[in-house]
Amino acid sequence: MVDDPWSSALHRLWQAASRAEEVAALADDVYAPLLATPGVHRVVGTRWDGRHVLRYMRALSAGSDTPVIVATTRSMPGAAVREPGGEPVVDRLEVAGLDDAVWPEAAFLREAPGGSVVSCTFRLDQRGWAALALAVDTSADLAAVESRLTQAVDVIVACHTGILQRGREARRGADDALLAEASLQMDSSLDVEDTLRRVARIAVPAVADGALVHLARTEGPEFVAATHVAVQQQRALESAGRDDPWLAALLARRGEEEDTVFLSGAALDGSPFAAPASPTTADATADADSGEGPHPTVVTISPLRARGRVLGTITFVYQRPEARLPDSAFLRSLATRAALAIDNALLYELRRTAVLSLQEHLLPSQLPVTDRWDLSASYAVGDPMLDVGGDFYDAVLRPDGSIALLIGDVCGRGAEAAALTGLARHTLRTLLEEGTDAGTALSRLNRALRQERASRFLTAVVATLTPRADGTVRLSTCSAGHPPPLVLRGDGTVSEVLSGGLLLGVLDDVSYESREEHLTADDTLVLFTDGLTESREAGGTFFESVLPARLAALRGSNAAHIAESLARQARAFRDSGQDDIALLVARWTGLPPDPGLLPPDHRLEQAALR
Repeated sequence: MVDDPWSSALHRLWQAASRAEEVAALADDVYAPLLATPGVHRVVGTRWDGRHVLRYMRALSAGSDTPVIVATTRSMPGAAVREPGGEPVVDRLEVAGLDDAVWPEAAFLREAPGGSVVSCTFRLDQRGWAALALAVDTSADLAAVESRLTQAVDVIVACHTGILQRGREARRGADDALLAEASLQMDSSLDVEDTLRRVARIAVPAVADGALVHLARTEGPEFVAATHVAVQQQRALESAGRDDPWLAALLARRGEEEDTVFLSGAALDGSPFAAPASPTTADATADADSGEGPHPTVVTISPLRARGRVLGTITFVYQRPEARLPDSAFLRSLATRAALAIDNALLYELRRTAVLSLQEHLLPSQLPVTDRWDLSASYAVGDPMLDVGGDFYDAVLRPDGSIALLIGDVCGRGAEAAALTGLARHTLRTLLEEGTDAGTALSRLNRALRQERASRFLTAVVATLTPRADGTVRLSTCSAGHPPPLVLRGDGTVSEVLSGGLLLGVLDDVSYESREEHLTADDTLVLFTDGLTESREAGGTFFESVLPARLAALRGSNAAHIAESLARQARAFRDSGQDDIALLVARWTGLPPDPGLLPPDHRLEQAALR
C-alpha cells in the first residue's frame, strides 16, 4: 500500500529544498512529517563543524509547534566517534546508553516516551557534518522509520549541495566580474606605478583585507603600493612592504615560484603578519572555539609573471573566515592580468623613453644665440601611442651674416617618417650652412628624396633673414607646400607670408622661388607645422581660424613665450587631432634680447582665449 501522506510530504520537502537558501529553512518541512510517523515522539537535529564544535541544535516534540533551538559554540571532542565518513550512518540505540559527552541531544531524547533512538549522521561538506535523531517507542516500525529518516537526509544533503553549488556559481560570477573590472581598471593606465596602485586598490576589500605590490629588481624587491581596509593597518603594511627583512627575503624567494603560496600559522612566525602571543594555549583554543577575537591571519603571495619573466609579486593579507578566502585559480588569474597590465606599462615606458630620445636627436639640441635675434622653438608630441613624428625645425647661421629658419613635416609617423625627417633636416642644414640659397637647397632635397625612392612626401619652408643697414630685415621665404608663416608686427597686426611651391618627394626636377618682404624692430616671424592649425575643437572649428587673434594678443612677448603659449593653447583647444605641433619663432630686436620680456598687458592674451 502506498504511503500517501509521507509521499506527499516528501514531495513538498523536495520542492522546498529547491528554493531554500539555507538548510535551516527546511526544518519545518523535515521535522513535521517525521513526527507524523507512527511511534516517533521527538526529533532532534544537530550541526557540527570540522573541529567537533556543536554549532546548532533544534528539538521538536510530537503535538508541539514550538521547537527548542540552541545556538552554541560548544567544543565536544568526544563527538569525534560519531563523525561520518563519505556515506550517511544510521544507528539504533537505547536512550539509557547515550553518553552526554558524545550526544548533546541526549537530554531531549530522554524526555520522550519510549526508550529507543534511531539516528542518522551525515556529512554536509568538508568543513562540517550533521545528525538527526528520533526518539521512538516500541510501536514504531523501525525499518519504516529508518527509510523515512534516510530519505529526509538525502533531501537535506541535496539541498546543502545545491546551495553550495549556487554559491560557487554566484562567486564565480562575482569573481569573473571582478576580474573583468580589474582588467579594465589596470589597462586604463600606461603608467607603471599607477597600474600597480590600481592593482592594490581593486583587490581590497573585494579579494583581501590588505594588499602589497612589489616590482622585481636586481637589488631585491621594490615596494610600490599598499592598501588596507583599516587606515592604521595600512600604515603598518606600508612600513612592512618597504623595510621588513623577513618579507623582503620571502618575496625574493617566492618571486620565482610558479603559483600562489598560502601561508598561515607557524609559517608566519617572525613576520609582520604573525598573530600576537596569547597568554596561554588553552586561552587561544578557547577563543578559537568560541568564535571570539579576530580570524587567524592568512597571507598569499602570487608571482606577477609575463612573457616568461617575473615582474614582481602581489601579496594579499586576509583576516576573514576560511570560506571567504579566494582559491588559487582566481589569484592566479588576477596575478596574470595584473602582470600583463604591468608588462604593457613597462613596455610603453621603454618605448616612450626611446621615442623621446629619438625625437630629441631629430631636432637641434639648441638654437643659435645672436645679439639681434630672439629665437625660440616649441615641440609638442600629439600621438598618444608615441610613434616618432615627422615634424622638424632648425635655425642656421649663414656665411653672409644672415640666418635661415627652416621647418618641415614628413607625412605620417613611425620609423620611416623619422628616417626622412633626419635626411631632410640634415640635408637642408648642410646646404644652407654652405651658403646655398633656399630654392636650390629645396630642389636638391627633392632630388635626393626621389633618388632614395622615398614612399612619403614632405612639406617644408625656409625663411632667410638678412639684416639691412637701415635696421630692417629682408625676409626671403621659399616654401614647398608648407603652411605659410605669420608675421606679428610691433603694432599688433598679423599678416600671412605668401609663398607657394610643390611638395617635396613627389615630382622630379622641381624648382622653388622665393618671396621677399621686410621686418622692422619688434616684428616677429612665426613658422609652424599643420599640427597647430589643424587642431579641432568639438564643434568642428580649426585652430587656424583663431590663430591670428591669439597671436595678436601676444604682441610684445618674447619668442619663448609666444612659442610655448601658442602650443599650449592649441593643445587645450583641440578635441580631435593628434598631430605633433612644431613652432619656430624669431623676433627681430636689433638689440640683445631681454630674457625677462613678457607681455606688457596679459589682458590681451586672456581676452583672445575667450
